[in-house]
Amino acid sequence: MVAQHFYISPEDYLEAERVSPIKHEYRRGRVYAMAGAKKPHVVIAGNLSSLLNVHLKEQPCLVMASDIKVRLETADCYYYPDVVVTCHPEDITTTEDFIRYPKLIIEVLSKSTANFDSTEKFADYQTCSTLEDYVLVSQTEQQIVHYTLKDGLWLRHEVTDRVGVERSQFLYLPSVDCELTLPDIYRKVPGFEA
Repeated sequence: MVAQHFYISPEDYLEAERVSPIKHEYRRGRVYAMAGAKKPHVVIAGNLSSLLNVHLKEQPCLVMASDIKVRLETADCYYYPDVVVTCHPEDITTTEDFIRYPKLIIEVLSKSTANFDSTEKFADYQTCSTLEDYVLVSQTEQQIVHYTLKDGLWLRHEVTDRVGVERSQFLYLPSVDCELTLPDIYRKVPGFEA
């Protein structure tokens, strides 16, 4: 038996999403329900959001966590990043339930999303002309993969506390001129030492 997939327009998706009790992401006519996050995921995203809000408090930027969609027109997608920063006037003043011009996107990885977030979703995010930093944060070990756009190329940098790996305890985000440490990012996360 062949599975049938029905195309859903972006407009129909947005209309349904506004009344849905659960969140869904949209990718080229298909809609995917999002699972609830585990405590480590929530704490990490909260830490990152708090740190970035404090850092950007005097800047004309918004830091938003998990409940705002990013519209990727070229890729025909709507995604809910775990943390997103926009400094674009249109995003800051709009009352829409999505933004179009992120500078920084952070995804906290789970077993079910890690592969997609680091491949296909990253490819979709790269269609956004304003994105400068893309960050993937593990919730099972203190490990972060950071992609930053420099001279038209996405450069990869790893931040980890793993033994046997060239270690860096600092995550520098050029898009918002902010340096974060692993202990701050993973503060109070169940399963990790303080």
